[in-house]
Amino acid sequence: MSGTPLSLYNTLTRTKEAFTPLDPDNVRMYVCGPTVYDFAHIGNARPVIVFDLLFRLLRHVYGADKVTYVRNITDVDDKINARALRDFPDLPLNEAIRRVTEKTESQFLSDVAALGTLEPTVQPRATDNIAEMQALIADLIAREHAYNANGEVLFAVDSMADYGQLSGRNLEDNLAGARIAIDAHKKNPADFVLWKQSAENEPGWDSPWGRGRPGWHIECSAMSERYLGQTFDIHGGGLDLIFPHHENEIAQSRCAHGTEVMAKVWMHNGFLQVEGQKMSKSLGNFVTINDLLQTGAMGGHAWHGEVLRLAMLMTHYREPIDFSVKRLEEAESKLRDWQRAARGAETGEADEPDASVLRELADDLNFHRASVALDLIAKKANRDEGHARQCLAATLQFLGFSLDSLLTSDEGWEEPPHIAAAIADRLAALNAKDFAKADTIRKDLAEQGIALMDYKDEAGARQTKWEIKR
Repeated sequence: MSGTPLSLYNTLTRTKEAFTPLDPDNVRMYVCGPTVYDFAHIGNARPVIVFDLLFRLLRHVYGADKVTYVRNITDVDDKINARALRDFPDLPLNEAIRRVTEKTESQFLSDVAALGTLEPTVQPRATDNIAEMQALIADLIAREHAYNANGEVLFAVDSMADYGQLSGRNLEDNLAGARIAIDAHKKNPADFVLWKQSAENEPGWDSPWGRGRPGWHIECSAMSERYLGQTFDIHGGGLDLIFPHHENEIAQSRCAHGTEVMAKVWMHNGFLQVEGQKMSKSLGNFVTINDLLQTGAMGGHAWHGEVLRLAMLMTHYREPIDFSVKRLEEAESKLRDWQRAARGAETGEADEPDASVLRELADDLNFHRASVALDLIAKKANRDEGHARQCLAATLQFLGFSLDSLLTSDEGWEEPPHIAAAIADRLAALNAKDFAKADTIRKDLAEQGIALMDYKDEAGARQTKWEIKR
């Protein structure tokens, strides 16, 4: 990618800028992760996929050992408390909360791995960083940017002259910041909570301000400082986090440290709809990542994780996306075409992704133009050009796609032994007219996402081929 500058759209400045890291030997990125009270929905997958792509690009440009990517896990939250009390009413609260968060965190990590994502460098849990949050709050109080009122510690927004730069909101127009009602003890209605009291049936930690728990925003300020420093390169997340979450992160971090910026570049992915409607449980279109991977939530069958990945990337990350069955079908068809063109390639560590694809991605992650470049390489590979085939394969792997996940047994994917054995057993059962056993084997394979198709060869012998169900 030599000679191709990386440019990224910065929400803070409302412009696309040439990216220059603070330290090219330590490029640092923080992305807001999930609150683990339930399975992650498909909207949560978009930032995971978008910033995984950026992580891969940064690693390619600066070196895999010179990029630090932090994505947090929020495991203290009022929704988590409610879910713990609902699901484990007979357990002590702390144990019930741990049961909820460990299960949902594990499921989240499994689901996003199926999307072809790399593990972040660090995935800190909020509950492992309470001391760091309390230290940050103490600094804010000492600098007179926060105050204690009625057992809560609140950030004083009018203590920061340029509060609201990220969202562009006027202070007078702002509502209360974070998950709390407007109360009389606030000096300003827009003041937001840093530390709040905990009742007996709520998780809590001892602090100079009484037993309590952190507010929403302070978590990310503390964890980003711990792992990336007071100022770092890129902060990412969904568009819905600009206000109040990211605005208040900036306020806390800058005022605690006396710095001009928290992160140099702020990046936000656009909103997601499902089949043209806002996703909501009341509309019956609330879909989790796991639903799409395991059930027929959309289109009547499970989808491969790499299909979900491509379906997300086909729309520019800053644009709104309509997630639909049609989009999934288009992504599946395109990915299969690329994999067919790349079959037979022998890739190695020295293989480089295509320069034209990298050039398009370097322009604010323009995946649409990158995919057009991939189509051209695939055409050359289909003309049996060996170099193009290897280049295509290397580029697909760089982008987080495997080379055979959608290929059927007659398209270059070596048949897994358990499938071959099951098909052989079924053919034997059919030839012995044991149709009940044959049907059971077909059903077992169908539950694994494998569809069987019977046919006769030129000699009239019964044969079976298989494919991943679509």
